[in-house]
Amino acid sequence: MTKEEAQRSLCQQYGSVYVVSPEELKIGVAAGVQTGMRPLHGVRHQPEGDTTGWYVWAGEASDAEDLFQPLHVTHLDEWAPSLHRFLGLAPGWRFLLVPEEGYEDVWFDETLLQ
Repeated sequence: MTKEEAQRSLCQQYGSVYVVSPEELKIGVAAGVQTGMRPLHGVRHQPEGDTTGWYVWAGEASDAEDLFQPLHVTHLDEWAPSLHRFLGLAPGWRFLLVPEEGYEDVWFDETLLQ
């Protein structure tokens, strides 16, 4: 199954419209994602400029200004390949994952669109 097919399938499963996250655009990723911290969190805001609108972190949330670093979607395989299938969810969607335990929660959060 291709990445796009996996994304479309997940969108259909949860009732989201499919919104592509082009590989040349960026997501905001916290360092804990690469180091294996858990759980994994993701939220999608409206895309702006050269970003997809996605922000992903691991562990507890933080207010640190430098929490997120820009990462091109194409490089996500090096950080957390299990996240690719969520990147087709539309703005306003969130996820919470613990891949090693098979835990997955995906939901729409209208406040992300405000």
